[in-house]
Amino acid sequence: MQDADFDLGRFAEPSLYILVSLTEGPKHGYAIMTDVEEITGSPMGPGTLYGALARLERRGLIEPLEAVDRRRPYRLTSLGEATVRAQLERLRGFTRTGLDRLRKA
Repeated sequence: MQDADFDLGRFAEPSLYILVSLTEGPKHGYAIMTDVEEITGSPMGPGTLYGALARLERRGLIEPLEAVDRRRPYRLTSLGEATVRAQLERLRGFTRTGLDRLRKA
């Protein structure tokens, strides 16, 4: 696959947070918001969450599961897993470069 296949676009940050949250397994919206806040220290509002979920689903990175008690869980697709892995690897390289440059400064 091309690197462009793994590009999350201009809404990359919320999308990446959601994808990382779903690496643990399927979650519904509120569970994703709670997990993202634990991971990042910042809350994600429902508008941001559901807009990002819709974009991720359209791109085939996540898929909805059958609703349980009126809550619809989502899970990563294989493309979603490959995408989050590629994004995190890219960020690892970026972080390493930035930290190396700070040490040399």
